[in-house]
Amino acid sequence: MIVKIVATDEQLKDAYYVRRTVFVDEQNVPPELEIDDLENEAIHFVGYDNDLPIAASRLRLVENYGKLERICVLKGFRGLSYGKQIISKMEKVITDKGFTQAKLNSQTHAEEFYQSLGYQTNSGEFMDAGIPHVTMIKTL
Repeated sequence: MIVKIVATDEQLKDAYYVRRTVFVDEQNVPPELEIDDLENEAIHFVGYDNDLPIAASRLRLVENYGKLERICVLKGFRGLSYGKQIISKMEKVITDKGFTQAKLNSQTHAEEFYQSLGYQTNSGEFMDAGIPHVTMIKTL
């Protein structure tokens, strides 16, 4: 997979396609919650496999940390380390911008995956878009 920082309208459409497929179509997140008013302040990422968009995420630089958001991989491509690759690219952008901490809200079923990448849970469980989540942090 090749991970790109979104630089064109077409790449942004590709990222939104992956996000919509995973979050809206698969997980039943309402479309108005998936695409929100924070899109314009985010750095977007899209992962391609042979020119096919298969992964996406966004990153916001907030206060003193990078906030990883909307991390997703299409169903047929999970378990191939693509999530790890896109997160690695996001973490590099965070450190390149001079930040030393990453934060994310993980769906509880993915908590172990993020723990395997060095993230530590620092909240109790809470609901977001009808899905249980926890907040996790990592020092980079």
